[in-house]
Amino acid sequence: MRLRPARDEDAQQIARIWHEGWGDGHRGNVPDALAAARTPEPFRERAAQRIADTVVAVVEGAVAGFVMVVGDEVEQVYVAREHRGTPVATALLAEAERLVAAGGHGRAWLAVVAGNTRARRFYERNGWADEGPFHYRAAGENGPIAVPARRYVKALAAGRGGRSTDRGRGRGGP
Repeated sequence: MRLRPARDEDAQQIARIWHEGWGDGHRGNVPDALAAARTPEPFRERAAQRIADTVVAVVEGAVAGFVMVVGDEVEQVYVAREHRGTPVATALLAEAERLVAAGGHGRAWLAVVAGNTRARRFYERNGWADEGPFHYRAAGENGPIAVPARRYVKALAAGRGGRSTDRGRGRGGP
């Protein structure tokens, strides 16, 4: 496995992993309006638009997972089904933490839908702390959709920053 910045030609694989992973972790855990809006097409569009802030893990020439980081937020962490349970997710999360710290932040945050227990356990095993519930404002077809989520945070060894000022504005996340 190797990590590298995403390229335009990775967008299709990113979109597939993102759509499948989103469904696995979110269906039944988010408002119906958000689930209805998360068809494959928006994932294709968003993956192409977000290449600049995406890092991919490549295994045997194929994208096995990705992370998207903006500022102090780890917006997306997804691993292809066939690579779950391997070191891919841990490597991607560590890279996301490195990117947040390199951006001058002393603390990273991410949103997890409250019912996604698999993801919550993963973050907790990797040193992230559940800071409590909040409503993440996810982009929807007719404006933001409030999604019950948990805010996870992690203090980072490097960086100059303090507390995040972004409380879930909805650019990425659930």
